Order: sequence, then C-alpha cells, then structure tokens
Amino acid sequence: MTTTVNKNVVAQPNADIPRTSKNLEKPTLPGEVGVWLFVCGDLMVFSLIFGTFLYYRGLSVDVYQQSQQALNGAFGLANTFILLISSWLVVRAVGDARSGHFEPARRRIEIAIVLGLCFIGLKTLEWSEKVSSGITLVTNEFFMFYFMITGIHFGHMLVGLGALSYALHGLRGPVAQRSHMENLEGVAVFWHLVDLLWMIIFALFYVIR
Repeated sequence: MTTTVNKNVVAQPNADIPRTSKNLEKPTLPGEVGVWLFVCGDLMVFSLIFGTFLYYRGLSVDVYQQSQQALNGAFGLANTFILLISSWLVVRAVGDARSGHFEPARRRIEIAIVLGLCFIGLKTLEWSEKVSSGITLVTNEFFMFYFMITGIHFGHMLVGLGALSYALHGLRGPVAQRSHMENLEGVAVFWHLVDLLWMIIFALFYVIR
C-alpha cells in the first residue's frame, strides 16, 4: 500500500492569527465613527458662525467693544475653569475605565456632571442679569450674536450632560462596563467639543478687544 501526496495543496496561514505585532498596534480613533462625523460637521457650522461674527465685528468695532463692557467677565472666566476641569475629569474617567477601574471612573463622571450643572446655572444667572438690566437679543448686533451663539452652546451643554448621564449609567454593572467603553469614549469626544467651543466663545466675547 502506497501513500500519495497532492503537491498542489499548499498550507494556508490561519487568517485569524495576526502575522506581525503591527496588527495589534493599529491606531484607532476613540469612540464611534458617527460621533466624529457629527463633531466635524458641528465644527464646520460653528466655524461659519464665528467667521460671520468676526466679519460684522470688523464693520462696527466700536459698537462691539462698547457692548463687551456690559458683559461680566467673572462669569465667563468661572465657566471656562469649570469646563476645563470637567474635561480633565472625563479624560481621567476614560483612562480609569480602560484600566478596569470603574469606581473612580464613575466618581469622576459624577463630578463632571455636577460641574456641567454649575456652568448651566452660571450661564442662566448671567443671562438673567442682562435681561433684568434691559439687554436682550434685539439690543444691538453684538448681543444678537451673544445670545444666539451662547444659546446654541447652551443646547450643546444640555446634550452633553445627557450623554454623560448615559455614560454613567453604562458604567454600572460588570457586563455593561466592558461593552460600554466605546460609548464612553464617544461621549468624552463630544464633551471635549463642547469645551473647545466654549474656549472660542470666551475668547470672542470676553477677551478680544
């Protein structure tokens, strides 16, 4: 009895086994692709709005500078620090969750939510102060932009707080914790967008003279 070997049959490498270590080091964006598409679209829209503001500011510099004097810089500065700290906490929370330290991650997200609520409270107080002194959306062009742009950002803050609450819920329970990592990263990306937009708004309305 003889044994025949088919020489045309060539052993194929297992496609499931990475061939090199580079397969394991492929960089990926944190969060879902849809979140990044939304962030890019939102940045384009805000860039158009900011550009329009700067164009009209260039046509009436004196009016804009005089109107700026009516803003309370303390509110703007306080909200800037609040958002910077909350963004830092969210970064730390993502790092903790990636390391499997879900309890500190939850605590940091909770504090970030509280800080976000502080921002909402201060911004509402600032608006109330303006309205009570007779300054509204129709006072002049500067305040039309002020109320419109800060109002849109306020809406982003509310969405961001809702997303952080959703991420906090996802960090509860051992099964949900591990499957929720991508959602947490997406929420962090959106929260950083909210932070970035406020930095630009703060510079445009409170700092630039």
